[in-house]
Amino acid sequence: VTTTLGRGGSDYSASILGACLKAAEIQIWTDVNGVMTADPRSDASAELITEAQVEDAELEAVAGGGGLILTPALFSTFPTAPPATLMGSNKGAAIWGTGWATLQYVRRVQLPWARLLPAAVLAGAGSFTGAWVLTLVSPDGLRKALPLILLAVFLYTLARKDLGRDHAPRFAGRAEAMVAGAIALAVGFYDGFFGPGTGSFFVFLFVRVLGYDFLHASATAKLMNLVTNGFAIALFVSKGHIWWHVAAVMAVTNVIGSLAGTRLALKHGAGFVRGVFITVVGALILKTAWDAFLR
Repeated sequence: VTTTLGRGGSDYSASILGACLKAAEIQIWTDVNGVMTADPRSDASAELITEAQVEDAELEAVAGGGGLILTPALFSTFPTAPPATLMGSNKGAAIWGTGWATLQYVRRVQLPWARLLPAAVLAGAGSFTGAWVLTLVSPDGLRKALPLILLAVFLYTLARKDLGRDHAPRFAGRAEAMVAGAIALAVGFYDGFFGPGTGSFFVFLFVRVLGYDFLHASATAKLMNLVTNGFAIALFVSKGHIWWHVAAVMAVTNVIGSLAGTRLALKHGAGFVRGVFITVVGALILKTAWDAFLR
């Protein structure tokens, strides 16, 4: 006997009814082939979550703009889900693309591993702590401050035309390790707690404070992001805040986007990364300001 709920019947109600009737099979038909960022009937810009993930990963691989596209898409698609669950699912997918981008960068860009590895550990500790705090409190207070911080970064980068074009580290040895560690700890906490623009903050601070060019800064940011994602995922898993079925699908497209973005950055160099960085930060300002003050 075939029973049809018709348009408006939910997946959940169909599953309950099927279980009660001991149905041999439940078929769920939808208007679109997958999960989309919005209702395509009312929003012409709606796209599949997997497509958003590719674009998000490309930005992250070049200049640290990960989260600009996908994080808002997840929150709009699953408005009733706990923020920690959406952040955990996003990181569960993003770590694969970040890992691939990191591997590509370290093969082509020489990094001071002895100073950066201790900083990466501090970044992970900060991220774990931030993720733990996220499970206890809401990051709403930070939303209003973020556009102003990003605006300061944007204006400073525009004003300094030579910023990040040449690789001229300001510190060496233990001093470089200590400064890099302080940056990693602070930004790592932010990544675990809130997240949007984390890679951009890493890139900017490595350029401005450590004296790296944009290509070396982007490569270093990928290493830090890989570790912060790993530590945050460990916390989210322990709290049950990851949808693995969502993360697994997004992980594949994240790697594709990271591959494309990394190749562009390595091919065109620091000047190209600087241009993408300015564009990404500008877009982040508009998006975070809309979310904080107008939405």
